[in-house]
Amino acid sequence: MNATDEGTLRRGIVETALEMERLGINQGTSGNVSARLRDGLLITPSGIAARELDAASIVYLPLDVRDDDDVLRLQRPSSEWRIHRDLLRARPDMHAVVHTHSTAATALAIHGRDIPAVHYMVAAAGGASIRCAPYALFGTQALSDHALAALEGRRACLLAHHGVVALGANLARAVWLAHEVEVLARQYLLALQLGTPPILSHEQMDDVLERFKTYGKRSKDD
Repeated sequence: MNATDEGTLRRGIVETALEMERLGINQGTSGNVSARLRDGLLITPSGIAARELDAASIVYLPLDVRDDDDVLRLQRPSSEWRIHRDLLRARPDMHAVVHTHSTAATALAIHGRDIPAVHYMVAAAGGASIRCAPYALFGTQALSDHALAALEGRRACLLAHHGVVALGANLARAVWLAHEVEVLARQYLLALQLGTPPILSHEQMDDVLERFKTYGKRSKDD
């Protein structure tokens, strides 16, 4: 990827952060965005609201960055840089990571609840449920480890008492999925008002997952 592509990607991360606010799945300085760049990643900085971001403020980190590297002190990436680093290292098929504190999904995460197959679109996250990772302090390796486990075979998960992580082949797919998780969470919460909702069977979800392999117009990266 050349310098022009890097500039485009930096601007894309800024626009994604702004889009998260427009969609109502993030606010203020919460949440973060990253995208793969060569043998590293670009990530939003710590403590800066989306409306204050520009391309130059986006931080570059190598994929082998460690806790004691000077770049972390000098550049101040998002406190959740470990999640982004670990996911992009572990998932070469994914090129963007979005983390939100969206309201409905976080409400479920406060209760440590997965989102079960109450709607077939749960399959958009890659399986028959959207798992909730156990709680760990924000910005820690333990939290990243929990997220990595919850995302095994999946593209999105909840973080207990925290929020949502979504992966994508590109920034657009990652933010779309983060928003879809919030929509599913709202639907689940509403359905719970009428009692325990019925759940689609594993066989029914297997059919949906198979259909999703070829459904709609998809690029080679989706």
